[in-house]
Amino acid sequence: IFYKIVFLQPIECDNIKLMTLEILLSGPIHMWMTFLIIAGAVFFYASEKISLEATSLLVVVILLAVFSFYPLTDNIGQPILGADELLRGFANPALISILALLVMGQGLFRSGALEHLIELSTRNAGRNPYLAAVIALIAVIILSAFLNNTPVVLMFIPVIAAISSKGSLNNSTMMMSLSFLSILGGMLTLIGSSTNLLVANTASRLGIAPIGFFDQTVVGLFLMAIGAVYVLFVMPFILGEAKDDKKKSATPVSGRQYIVEVRLRPGDNLVGASSSSGFFPAIQGMTLQMVEGQSGVLLPPFDDYTLQVGDRLFLAATRKELSDTLSTSDHFLTGNIRSVQLRSSTQKSEDLVLAELVVAPGSRMTSRAIYQTGFSHETDCLIVGVQRRTRMLRHQLSDIRLEAGDVLLVLGAPESVQNLRGNRDALLMEWSAQELPNFANANKARLIFGLAILSAALGIVPVVTAAMGGALMMLLTGVLNIRQAGRGVDMRIYLLVGAALSMSEAMSATGGAGYLASGFLGLFDGYGVAIILSAFFLICAVITNVLSNNATAVLFTPIAINLASKLGVDPTPFIFAVIFAANCSFATPIAYQTNLLVMTPGNFTFTDYLKAGAPLAFIIWIGFSLIAPWYYGL
Repeated sequence: IFYKIVFLQPIECDNIKLMTLEILLSGPIHMWMTFLIIAGAVFFYASEKISLEATSLLVVVILLAVFSFYPLTDNIGQPILGADELLRGFANPALISILALLVMGQGLFRSGALEHLIELSTRNAGRNPYLAAVIALIAVIILSAFLNNTPVVLMFIPVIAAISSKGSLNNSTMMMSLSFLSILGGMLTLIGSSTNLLVANTASRLGIAPIGFFDQTVVGLFLMAIGAVYVLFVMPFILGEAKDDKKKSATPVSGRQYIVEVRLRPGDNLVGASSSSGFFPAIQGMTLQMVEGQSGVLLPPFDDYTLQVGDRLFLAATRKELSDTLSTSDHFLTGNIRSVQLRSSTQKSEDLVLAELVVAPGSRMTSRAIYQTGFSHETDCLIVGVQRRTRMLRHQLSDIRLEAGDVLLVLGAPESVQNLRGNRDALLMEWSAQELPNFANANKARLIFGLAILSAALGIVPVVTAAMGGALMMLLTGVLNIRQAGRGVDMRIYLLVGAALSMSEAMSATGGAGYLASGFLGLFDGYGVAIILSAFFLICAVITNVLSNNATAVLFTPIAINLASKLGVDPTPFIFAVIFAANCSFATPIAYQTNLLVMTPGNFTFTDYLKAGAPLAFIIWIGFSLIAPWYYGL
């Protein structure tokens, strides 16, 4: 029986339950060792007693050691599972595609290519927060269908936080919705999630016809729709107001106020703006402290004044407000400061970093005006703001005389900011360095991404070719440099998926996939294919929340194919069951990266995911169980 199961040969047995019992009482030692290793991996992944990266490496090393000292051989004594087979998962085309897509997502993020979409999402947040929230979440769903979920969620966390703040919405509910809807959006296309690519590639290696770019879209749209209804209209009542109350009761953290000086240039969108009720409605998010114009110096309140070219504006803003402003492509402050910086920089195409420095006691800069320090000439960094704790400054930025303890907000190339570590006059706050998008590359990033997605969707080239080509073009065109591209590659994903592929290889070679498929059939003896498919989906959905979506996808795909083979049916519905079930990673924070990303901004606990995510996984299971028999003709 075991020989036939391992090598997928037909079994003639009138009593399937008796056959299952015989299988459970015996089996190849290599298979049981593989199961033991997988069980240990699941335990350590779930408990996080050691890091996910360390667990992944430990699993691979143990597999290599076991099958080296106690090799698995064929009928003539030749090894059939060695280092080459166990490690080839790290060069798996699906895994390479995932990493390349992450690099392209990094290019979109670093170039600010999606800033206009983000601005559109937040523009009406104050007047109609619900509409702004819906626009943002729809954008998340659409982007997640064509981008890896992780960079999408990273880009939209500040957007959702801004909408929640301006519209007095429950921030926790919004953050949970962001993560869940990005996962649901990832179900719509082949490249929407790393899970989809891994299942498709594993199935292809096992002899199944390649999965098309939109093959899962119809069922994915149905599941996404019912899931979105739950997320938007039911989940808020399940989470309740407790998180929001905690947020409101927390002590607000006030950032430092910096003084920033801006001279209006021709074409700036503030030119021609008029005051109303003592202030300028066109200036949002910052406080106008003083205007120096042709008629002299004006202090608030500003009555009946229209801003003109050449006016100097002295603004007070926090670090976050300035950072958000400089990350917006069409803001008057962005072009103003960047134009000065680019004229002072020898590397005009270099991306910019915003950082904070403290004027040290005994610094040569103390008692000197900023223009007298020669700071920009010596460091190639531009001082864009000054903060003093004792009082609000109302002078031209270049004329401010520095004191020990003043905090300087500077803008410069990454290397220039890093060189400030050795500056004894102004001490760099390492944690404060933050790169800003380079909007000059936005159109190039959009074009590269669009061509890569289009070529993959039309089947012109394989997904891995399109993804790698897109990542390469991001480098060749200067959208990213090697350092930035390296940051886009997530080593946790690489090691976790590589280890899961090694476990999958071992499970397939030792007959574990066929063993589990036969045992599953024995448990559901006498039931129809639709019931078996539904039960299989439920098991995958549970495991994905304990292990991870990628590991579940890789481990359960061989089982799905073996199960369909033993039932004598088309394996397609079982393969897509793995895709959709492995994406049901809603019930725990460790199940998917986006859940971890929103955990801190949403102020969630492990129980919150279980309360909000388990019903969603249940709804998706019911939805698939209803649509799959009709759609796949079971």
